[in-house]
Order: sequence, then structure tokens, then C-alpha cells
Amino acid sequence: MISDVGDVGALAARFFPAASDACPTFVEDSGWQPIVDGVDYFRELTELLDRVGPGDGLYIASYSADPDLDLTGRNERPFTDILAEKAADGADVRVVLSAAEYSGGVPWLPFGPFRANVVAARAMRDWRPTTRDVAEPPLLKNVLLDWSGPVLGSNHQKLVVFCLGGVVTAFVGGLDLLPSRWDASPHDRLRLRQYRWGWHDAAARLTGPAAERVHEVFRSRWENAAKLPPRFIAKVIPRRYFTFPRGGITVINPPDAPPTVPPIAAQPPQPTTGVALRVLRSYAPWRVYRRMGWRRLRTPVVVRTGTHEVYDTLITAIRAARRYIYLEDQYFHESPGGNRHFELFGELRAAAERGVKVILVGSGRRDPADGGDSTVRPVITGDLRRHVIRKLPPAARLNVVMYRVRDLTVHTKLMLIDDVFASIGSANFFSRSMVGTDSELTCAMVTTGSAVTDLRVRLWAEHLRTPVVPELADLDTALGIWRREWLAPGQAPDTWRRAGAPEGFAPTEQVLLAARYSRWARR
Repeated sequence: MISDVGDVGALAARFFPAASDACPTFVEDSGWQPIVDGVDYFRELTELLDRVGPGDGLYIASYSADPDLDLTGRNERPFTDILAEKAADGADVRVVLSAAEYSGGVPWLPFGPFRANVVAARAMRDWRPTTRDVAEPPLLKNVLLDWSGPVLGSNHQKLVVFCLGGVVTAFVGGLDLLPSRWDASPHDRLRLRQYRWGWHDAAARLTGPAAERVHEVFRSRWENAAKLPPRFIAKVIPRRYFTFPRGGITVINPPDAPPTVPPIAAQPPQPTTGVALRVLRSYAPWRVYRRMGWRRLRTPVVVRTGTHEVYDTLITAIRAARRYIYLEDQYFHESPGGNRHFELFGELRAAAERGVKVILVGSGRRDPADGGDSTVRPVITGDLRRHVIRKLPPAARLNVVMYRVRDLTVHTKLMLIDDVFASIGSANFFSRSMVGTDSELTCAMVTTGSAVTDLRVRLWAEHLRTPVVPELADLDTALGIWRREWLAPGQAPDTWRRAGAPEGFAPTEQVLLAARYSRWARR
């Protein structure tokens, strides 16, 4: 822990930009709980889902979803069956899935952007619960595809909101509702073709006024999607390739979907000593959709200049760092649709130049959705080399390390700073998330307590495949894991080597691969 953190108000002023009505700071009135990996995340969703009753609300916005997902991992009962049951009993259940401007335009082809979500939405709308006798599918009008936004972008927000007896609990993170996300350390249960494979991810559970703000984000998403003009697609999707559509056409969204989301009561404070939170959004300057190729409309929740709350907060936090910046991300390189004015590499370089230790942890196995060979070479990405490493003085280059985790997709979008700041959400580190080409939702927090330290210790122990030992909590000692030169003066260089390792430090396997700096390596 940093010893001079002061009170939480001072921390919030240091790590957050100035608050506003659009982006308030919730100081000691909202709960925050990190959740690491899909097994724990789905378990929490299951516990709350069991409590949903008539008059309650359940709202989901997801980048992708599999209707047949079993949240318990036992492949017994799909979560869609439970959603349909709850809706049949009188709960307000709604789902928004991401789409693209041309999703479903040619649905009889075996490819296309978000085609799986078009199929999933149809399946969820047609689902009849196995435990209830219903006249029509309960979710028929309550699943929407949101195809608004820039042509190259996506609606990447991932959130789940429960309104149980007027009390709101919200989840924000990077986890999609897919079977491959049901995983936990040591990440050895999945297979990707002939390879061992694991999926590492995270989310945050929010209560109090911060959870109410997540509900407001869902409300705007739903009401925007419900107002999209009708688009017509094939009604039947044959299984054979290139078969002409049969059965006529239908609209991509139900024309009689509920246009609004019921309001909720203001959430009472949840006293949380020493914690300040922000719920952050990213939207493109013109979050548009087109009609007949000519008309462009802007959603009312997005200002003309765009919404860049994630970017503004992350650069403020990085500039406030004194000891370390720890990042887990899927990419660490730019992607089409970004904007160089919203890149974060320059902020990392400035931090390393003033002595901050920068630790980057990325994937050793590529997400299958990205296509191509799943193997990720243990090299520093080209953008990091060009924009960070090469522009640093030689001595300062020792302040940056990058590791990849063998056979693991690191899907987490997470940043920890100085054991006092944490951010978890859907926003990747590249600029297309910062500028809003991909709409994003992230939660950032600062604390005078041990919550960030505890999360750091848990993450580092997971990647080291070792039990938690007291030395992990001591930042001066733990930094030496990543580079022995970072150990505090007087500490033995072999502190984290097997011969001189702390008592109880016994890795079960070596999965951290130090990324090389190679000018011939591909990105």
C-alpha cells in the first residue's frame, strides 16, 4: 500500500477528472466488489437470478450471447429457459445484443458481422420455458438487436442489472454470456483444437447509486434500440450454404417492443468507507445509424463531441501514478477505427520516464473470434515498441515489462495503479474504445483500504500459479517478481527464485512468458 494516500476525497481528486452531472463521483455511498474469472461471475448471476420474482427487473446488454449457456457449467438448463420462466411469472426481463449496420442482411450466408447474435435473438424470442405453459413465448418482444453506431464500430458494453424488490445490483465487465467464459484458475479445462486453452476475465459488482447509473445506461441502450427504423431480413435461415431464403421476410427487431424501461426508485446509499466510484462511458461523436443511405440521426444521450469518460479518467489516473501501473488487456495494439489523438501509449511512456513501473500482461492464446492461428508469439507488440519502448531513454526502458500467459486468452480490461486505483470494464486499451468507435462501459474506483491490494495479490498469484504468500501484499517485494532490478535496496536478487523463494511460494507450473523486444517480430 502507498502510505500517503490521505482521505478518499483527495484520492478521487487526484485520480479522477473533475466530476459533472453527466459523470458523477460516488463517494462512500456505493459498493464495489471485483469478480475474477467466469466461474465466480456466473455463480453470482445464478444466485441473483434465482431470487427474481414477479415485479422484479432483469436487464442484460451483451456483445454476444449463447442462448444455450448453462450458468452453472453443468450443461443442464440453458439460462434462456430461466429468463423465459421469470418473464412468464411476471418479471420484466429484457436483453439487448450487439449488431452491425448490415447484420442479418444476408443471413443465409455462413458469415457476416454479428450473424450469431441475429440467430441468438431469434432463438431467445421464440423460447418457451420448459417449466411453464404459456400461450406465446415470454421474451417475444423483449430481445432487441442494437445496430446503431459507427459502421466500423460495435456496441461493446457488457452489463447485467438486477432490480430485486426495488434494490439494484449491477455487473460491469468484460464477460460475455458464452460457455467458453465459464473458466477459472488454473485454466486447464478448455481446449482450442489440439491446444490447451483458458479464458481469464473480470467484472465488478456494484450496489447503491453507482448501480443506479448502470441501470440508466441500459435504459438508454434499450430505448435507442427500440427506436431504430425497421430493417427487413430473411425469416428462415437454411443450414446449407448459399441457399436462397425461404418463408418471406421479417423485421430485425419486434415492431411492438416496449419503447421504454420502467423507472426505478433512487437507490439509498450503501455506506462504503474509503471508496469512491465512477461509472464511465465511451460513445463516438456521432453515434449514428443510417436509413436508405442518406439520413443520419444522433441518439439523445450522446453529445456532438462524443462521450470520452473512460479516456479522460484513464489518462488522469496514469498521470497520477507514482509506483506502478499494472495492465491486463487482450490487445496492446491499435486497430482500425481508432484515433491517434486518443491513444494511451504516450501516457505509459511518460509514466515510465518518470520512474513508474509499467507491467503489461497479455494473451498467450488468441481469442478464436479474432480468427487465424491462435498462437500468440511472446513478443512486445509493434505499437508498444514504436510508441513506448523506442522513445524512452535506455535507462527508462527497464521500467516497462510485458508478459504473456501461456495457453490463456487474457480478455480482462483491467488497470491497477499504486494499490489505490482500479478500473474494470469492457474498454480495451486501444483508442477505438477510448474514442467510442466501440461503445464501452467501465467502472473505476479509488480506495484508502486494501481492496486494490487484495485484487492485485489475487491476480498475481493466479498468473504465478502459486498460493498467496504475505510477500505478495508487500509492494516493494512483489514488484521484484516482474524484474529483479525492481526489488527494494537490500533485498536479495533471488527473492522470487526457487532457491530463495518465500516460504509457501510454490508455483504449480510456469505459465508467464516474458515478451521479447525484437525488431523483426510481427505485431
